[in-house]
Amino acid sequence: MSQTELIQQSKAPQTRSSLVNDLKKLGLREDMVVIVHSSMKSLGWVCGGPVAIIRALQDVVTSKGTIIMPAHSADISDPREWGNPAIPEEWVTEVMNELPPFDPSVTPTVAMGAIPESFRTYPDVKRSYHPVHSFSVWGKNSDEIANNHSLDNGLGDDSPLGFIYRNNGCVLMLGTDYETNTSMHYGEHKGAGIKEVRKMSPILEDHQKVWKEYVELDYDEEKFPAIGEKFEKEYEIWEGHVGNAPSKLIYQPDLVDFTGKNIR
Repeated sequence: MSQTELIQQSKAPQTRSSLVNDLKKLGLREDMVVIVHSSMKSLGWVCGGPVAIIRALQDVVTSKGTIIMPAHSADISDPREWGNPAIPEEWVTEVMNELPPFDPSVTPTVAMGAIPESFRTYPDVKRSYHPVHSFSVWGKNSDEIANNHSLDNGLGDDSPLGFIYRNNGCVLMLGTDYETNTSMHYGEHKGAGIKEVRKMSPILEDHQKVWKEYVELDYDEEKFPAIGEKFEKEYEIWEGHVGNAPSKLIYQPDLVDFTGKNIR
């Protein structure tokens, strides 16, 4: 959606101040541990763009709390498994030789949106070390979270999602829905019967690029929207609008546990 279309569809500009008010009305508070999923265009025309949104989140949560955003980079992976799009088989060897290794300071996010991409380079934001499933973190627990992300099961117990779960955190959905709710992948780890798969990504070891194997679940978000709909019938969530975006604030441990019980 173009900036012109956003302006035409917005009754008033969204600003840092107005977003702060909306976030507080939704239930976001100081001291919270919160993972944020966002759709920039759903918020309407925002004066200051992603920067204004990030600052509004920081204004509300403050440095006494912790803000987390996914910083995933699905392309730092085995090109033989790429499917959207796939590359010709004859390219694979060269691509594997030339694909840059994951570097938390420069590797961009992939398909995460404008807000997480801006957040990953924001002052005092730390990024966890996982070639595919990294997270950006700001606030009280940023060092602890960023420095303790397991390569194996990158969305499991020893990931930022596990930290949120153990510290009674929340999920904030700004114009997004359950199909992109990463915490539900952690819920898959609480389920039974989901097979493990072996993956491979280029990382740096001793300043040298190596293709490193690791284990994760065969993650599948196909059932997440239906599980989310069922979850909302059984659990209280906070709903409202942040800017123009229909938004939800959810207690993450409840969602994780519910997903684990309903994923199979």
